[in-house]
Amino acid sequence: MFETITIYGAGAIGGWIAARLAASGRVPTLIARGQTLAAVQENGLQLHEKGRLQAFSLRATSRPADLGPQDLVIVAVKAVAMADVARHIAPLLGPDTVVLTAMNGVPWWFLQQGFGGAASGRPLHTVDPGGAIAGAIAAGHVMGCVVHVSCARDAPAVVRHNRGERIIIGEPAGRITPRAQALQALLQSAGFRAELTPHIQQEIWYKLWGNMTINPLSAITGATADRLLDDPLVRAFASRIMLEAREIGARIGIPMTESPEDRHAITRELGALKPSMLQDVEAGNPVEINALLAVVCELGQLTGVATPDTDTLLGLARVHARRLGLYGSD
Repeated sequence: MFETITIYGAGAIGGWIAARLAASGRVPTLIARGQTLAAVQENGLQLHEKGRLQAFSLRATSRPADLGPQDLVIVAVKAVAMADVARHIAPLLGPDTVVLTAMNGVPWWFLQQGFGGAASGRPLHTVDPGGAIAGAIAAGHVMGCVVHVSCARDAPAVVRHNRGERIIIGEPAGRITPRAQALQALLQSAGFRAELTPHIQQEIWYKLWGNMTINPLSAITGATADRLLDDPLVRAFASRIMLEAREIGARIGIPMTESPEDRHAITRELGALKPSMLQDVEAGNPVEINALLAVVCELGQLTGVATPDTDTLLGLARVHARRLGLYGSD
């Protein structure tokens, strides 16, 4: 079913997925730019995994128009790059193209396809200002995805897989469809622990529940996750934010029985974790504040849930990022 595959974004996650697919014989094309594009074209995509280094010779381009319609497009960029993807993705989209969004945070399509209770169908301006992304990628193309792995980019086109194999996919409308089953089979054949769910928004929200606090707090302080949770005042602040998000989740159809302390215990198992937002700050890359925090505040407004602690963290995070020149959107 998926004969032509393009991966949009060759960072840590996109590179890992591309390498795994190539190793299984389903060689994708990469959309990349700058140093990453040059590195792939000169040396191939390199993957450090399970104690060995593999290199894969892949076609790479910065121009989607070079490729034409694809059966599968895996979008593995930071949320801050989605507006640029939306401006250039059209040549890759045929009538039946599947667009798998392997991204952090709440995506633009979260309330589409009948999900969200009273908020269903409402646009999310914090992650899609003006509806440009929704206008460029029709809802029928989209397949949701949550990636539970730890990968890092050692250098342009050099990816290191640290831990985890789990990828969860699902239709935003909640159905189990033949295309979703075919995509699960494709990912499993490449060695991923691929799971199919009828509740992909719930999986996205649960991952966000931990990321929305530890990521920005780490970016602001420079501390790893364990040090943040060791401080009782910081942990209590994070817990209050998580309770606000839990109430929003309940109002859009994602009830949670876990407490913030339950989620903190899972994070503690990861030890001295350096979250992705801290890695971005250290590398001088734009940070995903809108997809992890601003959108939660927006959902609070849509559902009538007050978010004073989330608002505070949002303000602190964006002032910090603006000072570094890593955040330019309200």
